[in-house]
Amino acid sequence: MTDIVYINRISYTRETLHIKNMMCDCCLRVVKEDLGALGLIIESVVLGKAVVLIDTERTSLRQVSEALAKLGMGLIAGREEMVVEQTKQAVVDLIHRMNNVNSIVQKSEYLVGKLGMSYQQLSRLFSKHEGMTLEKYIILHKIERIKELIDQDEFTLSEIAWMMDYSSVQYLSSQFRKYTGYTVSDYKAGAGGRISLHKLS
Repeated sequence: MTDIVYINRISYTRETLHIKNMMCDCCLRVVKEDLGALGLIIESVVLGKAVVLIDTERTSLRQVSEALAKLGMGLIAGREEMVVEQTKQAVVDLIHRMNNVNSIVQKSEYLVGKLGMSYQQLSRLFSKHEGMTLEKYIILHKIERIKELIDQDEFTLSEIAWMMDYSSVQYLSSQFRKYTGYTVSDYKAGAGGRISLHKLS
């Protein structure tokens, strides 16, 4: 059932927008600003979702979708895309918002517990919709978290390797170079840079 709200004699439709690639807190501000610029009244915005009032005489969902696409985001269409987006949010929570990352078995258990599907199902859906494996997506996020921890300069590389569940500094360094094209030492010296989380897809 469509929820209609009248404000100053104008009818607005309340819509819950499920938004993909909305991975960090700065995305909240950008989404609010850009949707507001389209004339939408923002009721609430959280990572992955916005509740808005739309004057459908002035603004279409297509325009909303195009505005989000310019930000590297988009509207989620369908259950599978929703599961993929929830998987991405869970990876971000696990790697960037928790104090340390446990073994890959526990990562699998975390995702399975959070999303209620087997790791194989999640991995298959992820590859189908994102064009990369779930494991690669996790590694890319680990690399960005490693860069962040290096920039903070609070931990040794050995401590970072342990926090990010690498068996050794050598393994961390090898994977870092494989996925960035430069060494950890090069990064410390100014090579490369950090990548926004929503651009890791």
